[in-house]
Amino acid sequence: MSDRPIGVIDSGLGGLTVLRALIDLLPNEPVVYFGDTGRFPYGPKPDRDVVKYVFEMADLLAEQDTKMLVVACNRASSVALDALRDAYDIPVIGVIEPGLRAAICATESGRIGVIGTVGTIASGAYQRAAEATGAGIELTCAACPGFAEFVEVGDVDSEEVHVLAERLLAPVRDAGVDTLVLGCTHYPLLARTIGDVMGREVVLVSSADETAFETRTLLGGAGHTRGRGAEPPRRVFVTSGDLATFRTLGARFLGPEVENVEAWEWS
Repeated sequence: MSDRPIGVIDSGLGGLTVLRALIDLLPNEPVVYFGDTGRFPYGPKPDRDVVKYVFEMADLLAEQDTKMLVVACNRASSVALDALRDAYDIPVIGVIEPGLRAAICATESGRIGVIGTVGTIASGAYQRAAEATGAGIELTCAACPGFAEFVEVGDVDSEEVHVLAERLLAPVRDAGVDTLVLGCTHYPLLARTIGDVMGREVVLVSSADETAFETRTLLGGAGHTRGRGAEPPRRVFVTSGDLATFRTLGARFLGPEVENVEAWEWS
């Protein structure tokens, strides 16, 4: 079990922010990452379509004999996580609860903002997760259509992105939040722009680190972590979109680990 890979799925490139945290925390673990760039974006798509896509990716990774599945996509986590846990006999974790836990630890005023895709915000997943914590926080949510799309083409700091951020972040800024959850795994790549708009007094929270910690806890508790071996861990990347674009942006967003990229075409 310990030598089996961790499976990571996302609608595109944003999940690489989670993978970066996983590699940093668990450097000896083999991973298989599937970025469904060919069907990106998931945010505006109907729930039933997103669930279908997620299960298709999960089934492919199950064929790779993965020992754990990380759903590194807030939209997918918001509609498919419980069904995935029922369907597979391996641990399955998402990114919504870990990110919210980190925000609750960070806030001083109890006023927390969440930004995400239209689908994630409309699902009410963050609102339900906040209520389940019993922390008594005041949550302000705002959809940010267009953010993830800019990231997917490699534009994270243009004037156009900044103007869009000024408009879309107005609701959470006006609510006086002191902590902002980046409720889409693409958004940490826009952190500089988002931070400029929100102001340095607002703490930006990514779910990546907290998700990596939870992964280590689950695998370590079961004795399924891989120790340092003679061979470096195998890291495989699969994309349903353009290979050259994935390699270029993947190397930019993740680093030199993006070497072995395979193409996948949905029938």
